[in-house]
Amino acid sequence: MNVSFSALHRVAQTACVTLGLVASATATAQASETRAVPGRGASPTQTSPSAPDATAVKVIRIAYAVAQNSHYGAGVDAFGRELAELTNNRFRVEHVPAGKAGGELEILNKVKSGELEMGNTSTGPLGNIVPEAKLFDLPFLFSDYAHARRTLDGKIGQSILELFPKYGLIGLAWSENGFRHITNNRRAVIYPADLASLKLRTMENSVHMEALRTLKAQPTPLAFPKLFDALKRGELDGQENPLPVILASKFSETQRFLSLTQHFYSPCVLTVSPALWATLNEQDRYAFKMAARAAVRAQRDRVNADEFSALTALRASGMQINTFVDTNAFRSALRPAYERMLPGLNPKIIEEIRTFR
Repeated sequence: MNVSFSALHRVAQTACVTLGLVASATATAQASETRAVPGRGASPTQTSPSAPDATAVKVIRIAYAVAQNSHYGAGVDAFGRELAELTNNRFRVEHVPAGKAGGELEILNKVKSGELEMGNTSTGPLGNIVPEAKLFDLPFLFSDYAHARRTLDGKIGQSILELFPKYGLIGLAWSENGFRHITNNRRAVIYPADLASLKLRTMENSVHMEALRTLKAQPTPLAFPKLFDALKRGELDGQENPLPVILASKFSETQRFLSLTQHFYSPCVLTVSPALWATLNEQDRYAFKMAARAAVRAQRDRVNADEFSALTALRASGMQINTFVDTNAFRSALRPAYERMLPGLNPKIIEEIRTFR
């Protein structure tokens, strides 16, 4: 991968205050929450293109791969409500859930081409379009949710969002999918050796696949909408996903063991088609950014709630849940593979992320 992570590090260090509108999605009681929109205080100076017809309603389709009653759907709901309020109902959001627009890579490419207005996807396939985003896919990079959220909302996360336009996408904000765990039908996963020979569905993500290969598993890329049926037919031993996805997708109907490995943190990203973005004036772009902040809060809140309730629900459904995993053994097994996962990676940026507080 021809990505200069030392250059990325320099970008992260010098990221400027223009990140303010999209940064700190989880911060409370921010002054910017007094929104500069019509009827709610002074509005930003409008620039070309000119203001749209106030009587026209623009439909914004937001696609995602999982069920509408998931954390993804909660984020899209919040985005739609906030955007309608900030623009006097000139925009109306429509959900395109459950893989109706294809898998996540297909969604991202449709947003890039303008076939879809927006996407709400995990970062799994994002690195195929924005190589620098693969940084966040490294295993055991974040210690907990607070650490991950601070990093994404801070200068490093925001500096990577600023790179999206050169790859043909607009990145509004980092949202959340959650820490990923392994389910399978063969055995509990406690030590690295327990992954040997397990055929696990993974996303179309080179970092994830290299990590699983290093642990002697058999990573098998598959679009998410096809996963449930593949598990049901026994074509795969298992898969790995955050608890909210495992719960919403009813994987307990096809999987016996759940091991809380927390091996990858999976952010989400709200993306906008450059074709749509080019039609928006400054005021509407501001409204989209503020609506994205509302979506981030709602989606992360739903992840928190689902994490709290999912284990009880999954255990009641019959899954055998393994809460002990030898994380140190996994870290040791994976450390030699970092250079293979991200060639040219600057170790300093990894250390900066791991020690970021």
